[in-house]
Parts: sequence; structure tokens; C-alpha cells
Amino acid sequence: MAEGTAEPDRRKVYLVLAAALVAVSFAAVFIRLANAPAPVVALYRLAIASLVLAPSTLRALRRTPLKGRAAWLTALSGLALAIHFATWISSLSFTTIAASVTLATTTPLWTALFAWLVLGAAPTLSVMLGMTVAVAGAAVIGFGDLGGGSNPVLGDLLALAAAACAAVYFLIGREVMRGGVSLPAYVGAVYGWAALWLLPLPLIAGVPYFGYSWEALGWIALLALVPQVVGHTGLNYTARHLGATVTATAVLAEPIGSGVLAALVFAEVPPPMTLLGAVLVLGGVTLVVRTGEPRARDGAPAGEPEGSATSAPPAP
Repeated sequence: MAEGTAEPDRRKVYLVLAAALVAVSFAAVFIRLANAPAPVVALYRLAIASLVLAPSTLRALRRTPLKGRAAWLTALSGLALAIHFATWISSLSFTTIAASVTLATTTPLWTALFAWLVLGAAPTLSVMLGMTVAVAGAAVIGFGDLGGGSNPVLGDLLALAAAACAAVYFLIGREVMRGGVSLPAYVGAVYGWAALWLLPLPLIAGVPYFGYSWEALGWIALLALVPQVVGHTGLNYTARHLGATVTATAVLAEPIGSGVLAALVFAEVPPPMTLLGAVLVLGGVTLVVRTGEPRARDGAPAGEPEGSATSAPPAP
């Protein structure tokens, strides 16, 4: 999935997209099967992914090093990504997989909101309509999910917080890459920073760093290799060739895949209200991402790198 000047065959790009969507759909299931504390799962996931990508990251950083503003922005982005995974993984302990994944994929809504507040990229009428529909869907999930999970309200709030943090990661990434940093350099560095930010979290939470079963470690390794390395890298690859909007729209299929897998593996069937809310959320997000990039005060797409495609909003 190396960057190159020649455009790959379109069928190959769509195959990569399909494989990436399947890969990220397994994330919630792997986390549940690992049955380990959320801080440990988040730390191990990003640490393993960083080590796997280290060779390509170092090569990319030699070509496009992180300096000055780009360096500290990448560190800040890593913090946002660390909070994203910590909150989303924690949400799976309190609410259903269907509700958690649906709410965690509202990243485009938060991206549009933050672009408006920070960059002055005022949303269009269709974006505002989409955000309203999605918020209504989230409310339906919140009310309909009261009987699912040990603390569904907390779980739903954590999933929404994860989506908001992912939007911060996305917007910072577009700003850094706009300055000429390559996608492999940025993504690899951010994974590393996120792992460093997560390093003290198990200590703060009072959970051990080691001593977990080989089965738990195996599921966490699969989480790092399949949804993170294969899934996220694949989505970034397709965003480069299909565009962020198309890829973000495709990511909306992830809750469907995760929900099906949850039903098959855990016999976890979401209640009708959760399904209705999911339809509203996904419909609202689809309306937002299909509208396209909002325009910033200077008339340019908000945070969009000039002359290149950007990364897609990260899936859970």
C-alpha cells in the first residue's frame, strides 16, 4: 500500500476498501473476546500496530520529517487518538456493540462541527439537516438502549466522546499533511504517540500491565493486526484514491458488519429502538459526508491538503 504516482486499478482499490471494512468490523468482537481491561487493550493495540509499521514509518520520516509545528500537532493528534480508543473500548463494557459502533462512527458530524467552530467552515443547510437527524438517532439509541449492557447511558456517552476525539485526530491530520508530511509518516508517528500517551493509563486505572492469558493476548494481537494495521491502513489507502467523502460513507457500513458478528458470536441482538436509531444516525451521517467538504473562511476546503487526498475518519 505504498504511495506512488501511478493510479492503481479501480477494482483493486474497491477490493482493498471491502477488505478494510471487513477488517474493522471485527474490532468490537476481538475486544469482547480478549476480556481484558480497556486501558491495557488500547495500549497493546496501538503499541503492536506501531511496531509492525515501524520500518515503513521510519522510511517515510526520513523522506518527510516532522518538524516544528507539524511535530507538536502530531503529538496532540496522538493524544486525541489515545483518548478515542480508550473511551470507545471502554464503552463496549457498558453498552451493546451495535449502539457503541454506531455512535462511534458519527465522526463526520463532529468533524463538520469542529471545522465550523475552529476553521470558520460554516455548514450548509444539508449538513445541518444531517446533523439534526443523526442527533435524533443518537437520542433514540440512548432511550432504546436502556435495557442493554451494564450501564448503557455511560457506554453511549463514551462512544460519542470517542467519535469526537477521532474528529480532532482527523482534522489535525489534514492540517499536518497539508504542510507536506506524507500519510505513512503521519499515521505511523501518531500511532506511536498514542501508545506513549496510553502508557500510564493502566497504572492510573489500577490494572496490571502484564499477567494476561495467552488467549487474551492473542485476541489483542489480532485486534492490532486486523482492524488496526489492515483495516485503518486500507481505509487510508482508499481515501487517497477514492477521496475522503467516499471512504467515510463506506465506513458507515461498519456498524452493520459489527452488529452481524455480535449476533453470531455473542447472540447479542440489539432492541428495535437501537436499530431505528442506527438507521437515523447512519442516514444523517451519510447526508453530511455526501454534501462534501465545507468551505473555510479563505474559500478553501476546511483543512483539506492541497493537491492530495486525505485520510478517512478512523473507524473504531
